[in-house]
Amino acid sequence: MNFWIPLLFNAVLTGAPLMFGTLGEILTEKSGNMNLGVEGMMYMGGAFGLGAAYYYEKIAGESANAIAGLLIAVFFAFLAGAIGALIFSFLTISLRANQNVTGLALSIFGTGVGQFAGEFMRVREGGYIAVGAQMKAIFQNSPFPAVLLNIPVIGKLIFGYNIFVYLGVIIAVIMSYLFNKTRVGLNLRSVGESPATADAAGISVTRYRYLATVIGGGISAVGGMIYIMTIAGCVWNHEGLSGEGWLAVALVIFCLWRPLNAIWGSAMFGALMILYLRLSIPFIPNQIYKILPYLVTVIVLIITSLRNKKEDQPPAALGLPYFREER
Repeated sequence: MNFWIPLLFNAVLTGAPLMFGTLGEILTEKSGNMNLGVEGMMYMGGAFGLGAAYYYEKIAGESANAIAGLLIAVFFAFLAGAIGALIFSFLTISLRANQNVTGLALSIFGTGVGQFAGEFMRVREGGYIAVGAQMKAIFQNSPFPAVLLNIPVIGKLIFGYNIFVYLGVIIAVIMSYLFNKTRVGLNLRSVGESPATADAAGISVTRYRYLATVIGGGISAVGGMIYIMTIAGCVWNHEGLSGEGWLAVALVIFCLWRPLNAIWGSAMFGALMILYLRLSIPFIPNQIYKILPYLVTVIVLIITSLRNKKEDQPPAALGLPYFREER
């Protein structure tokens, strides 16, 4: 118990940024767009989210409200990712550029923008960019009262996480309901499966792809902000987010494009990411532990390909531009 409970608790915390990155990319890919720029959007979200909270606290001074700082950080992180995804959408939907190449370019561009913004703030302020203790607490502490946290064993495992863990679960449930129980979700899935058929039925392929990609990009960027404000201790680290976006893309495949799977999948990936800290084997390098999430994803991809079940496959039109003239 002394091994498994701390491992599970920290796995959920470590997987929270991945959950947001994965949910945003699932929403994007359900529309038929494959945005490989998640890494860049998470970098932008981390830098601009931290910067927004820091400068709000600096300007407001003693009157700064921690909840307002949290909302401002989430807003600017979402906005940064949405703008990055909007650029991607314009190039791939309106100009029909190759989605793979554009996504990789966005990853490089977003990483550069995020690192530049973070380092610019650090140099301008003459030191580390970090928020105060009160602001840090609202990002990292549990929103539940101590009486629930003190319940033996399950108290910490159920009620001990920061607010973003519960927000991620809520978003996953809403997305699952949206995809499976609403007309909007059905239209979105039809655009990702067969845009020509959706277009013939009067569904605007362009509008659905734009909205899904931009909103999905914003959600992914919030994951980057969560990483900086929780795991990184509310201090900018230009290397801290390295690889998080690519793990999120891998987790999309692992979850089989199902939002609810992202809840436990992110916790599993989180456990694999920190396993080398909890279970150190002398003759196994740490790098082997760090590739486990990708290895598991490859295994799942092979198994689902062999089974060839339609419900386990990606959207049929994923990554393909839509030319209405060819309908």
